[in-house]
Parts: sequence; C-alpha cells; structure tokens
Amino acid sequence: MSIQWTFIAGYLYFEVAIVCLMMLPIFSPRRWHMFFKSRLFAMFREHAAIYFYGLLGILCLFLVDAVREMRKYSHSTDASHTHFASEMKGNVKLFRAQRNFYITGFAIFLSFVIRRLVSMLIIQDELSLKAEKIIKEAEATVKLAKNTVLANTIHQAEESDHEETRNELEVTKSLLAEEKLRAKQMEEEATKWRLKYEEVTAKTSGKGDE
Repeated sequence: MSIQWTFIAGYLYFEVAIVCLMMLPIFSPRRWHMFFKSRLFAMFREHAAIYFYGLLGILCLFLVDAVREMRKYSHSTDASHTHFASEMKGNVKLFRAQRNFYITGFAIFLSFVIRRLVSMLIIQDELSLKAEKIIKEAEATVKLAKNTVLANTIHQAEESDHEETRNELEVTKSLLAEEKLRAKQMEEEATKWRLKYEEVTAKTSGKGDE
C-alpha cells in the first residue's frame, strides 16, 4: 500500500475510533460540548469548515482515482486470457483499486457521520440546558403561586377575623346600648317610686300632725 492510501486507511481507522467513542455512554453530551468549546479545540473550531471541505475534496479526488483504476483494470480483465501472469497482475491491481475505493468511500461517509454526531451532541446539550432552565422557572412559578395563594388565604382569614371581630363589637355595642336603656328605665322607675314613697310619707306625716 502506498503512502497516500496508508494515510487514508489510518484516517478511516481514526474516524471509526471517534465514532465508537461518541457512541459509547462514557462522556455525557455536556462534556462533549465543553470539549468542543475548550481552548484545545478552539484552533480547529475556527477553521473547521475549511478543514472539513478541504479534506473532503482530497478524499473525493482519491475516490475518483480509485474509480478510474477500477474501470481501467476491469476492462483489462475482460480481454483475452492468453497470459496468466498478466491476468493475475491485473486482478491484483483491480483488487487494490476496489480496496482503495471502499476505504475512501467509508472515510467520506464517516466524515459526514462525525459532523452530524458533533452537531447532535451540541444540540442535545443545549436542549438539556433549556429544559433545566424551563424546569427551574416552572418550579419558581409554582412556588410563587403557592406563596401568593397562601398570602391571599391568610389575608382572607385576617379579613374574616376582622369582620367577625367587627360584628362582635357591633353586637356588644348594641347590647351595651340596650343595657344603658334598661338601666335608664330602671333609674326612672326607681325615681318614680321614690317620689311616690316621699308623697305617701308626706301624707302620713300630715295626718299624724292633725
């Protein structure tokens, strides 16, 4: 295997390892998001699109070259079978071209898979943060509503207590007024009887003098 195809095969193995690492539940989406925002990844993140499309263009060139080699040696094997050695040599080259085609194709495919996984991990972490924020806001709203209902209940209870106290005070005032009126009537009655008693006493005294 030549140097360029060794590099592409190594890149394919690296992509497979990255995909397996992202698929395994070792790191949470938040840790991946923190890694993507870290200083270590910052230099790559600034020019990620350039790196991705540049590498994708190189892989596409090698893919086209592999397709060209496949077409070239597939036609040569369909020719005459006069020389066994040349036929074996053509089959070996066709096998290498097919191998290179599959290596390059899988490398391109996994590039898109990794890019999609990265975006999904970031979106998942952002959605989890939004969900936590919404849950906290909902809990705060529920707590505020409970406090408001409790305060209204206490206020209503206080108002009802004040109303009962006011009613009791009015009843007490009315009873006091009735008692005052009754006491006045009794005082008038007592004065009336005292006058009658004095009148009777005066008459009795006058008869005694005669």
